[in-house]
Amino acid sequence: MAELSTLFVSHGAPDLPLSELPARRALEDLGRSLPRPDAIVIVSAHWEAPLVSVGWAEQHRTIYDFAGFDPQLRQLRYPAPGSPWHVEQVRGYLSRAGYEPQVSRDRGLDHGAWVPLLLMFPAADIPVIPVSLLRGGSFAAQRQLGAALAPLRSQNILVIASGSPTHNLHALRPEGTVPERWALEFMAWLSRTVRSGNLDALENYRSLAPHAATAHPSEEHLAPLLVAWGAGGGGPGKIFHESFSYGNLAMGVYEFGGGE
Repeated sequence: MAELSTLFVSHGAPDLPLSELPARRALEDLGRSLPRPDAIVIVSAHWEAPLVSVGWAEQHRTIYDFAGFDPQLRQLRYPAPGSPWHVEQVRGYLSRAGYEPQVSRDRGLDHGAWVPLLLMFPAADIPVIPVSLLRGGSFAAQRQLGAALAPLRSQNILVIASGSPTHNLHALRPEGTVPERWALEFMAWLSRTVRSGNLDALENYRSLAPHAATAHPSEEHLAPLLVAWGAGGGGPGKIFHESFSYGNLAMGVYEFGGGE
């Protein structure tokens, strides 16, 4: 069986499913283009834990971890099934890599998970296994977490990491606003870095990337990119989509490990 690619996707603001943004259409198109996986592992910026944790539920509940958006969003659900067999498979690979994976029962899917999954796989009929980021982990540690998940690619399990190329909530602007220079320059640097496969540069982006502290006042929304990159083998990535929403919120979809 051929190895699947791994993906980094931007989940954007929670109202992405109600929008007409290019990023929404990109995620829908991406989902239609992918071979159907047997299961999906999703690593969201909105779940960090001191020890790597794996979510399990017979049917995942939808977490509405936001406020101030269209009430219609709370009518959306993503009741994807869990899979005890796949949970144990994921835990096995994590254990072999030296982790002590915890099981979080009925964790649910936060909007960093269910928003992109709803757009990519709207039927919600593929088993989903949420995996946490390492709280306070370095970018090297997040990449190693991704590398521990890499063997899943040959088992027809799709690894998706969900975050954002820029994430400064204080810099959001009305939808349709032109991105500011700092956002454009950081996004351009990140695109070049992904295409070149320069993991060292990304791990040291605070000192190398333009406007790094403005683009990411905290790092949890860029950390999933390291997970996807590590799971994809650490080589050059491909750019599937790039755009902006709310002015300075960068929307990117990157693929790793897919070959030429």
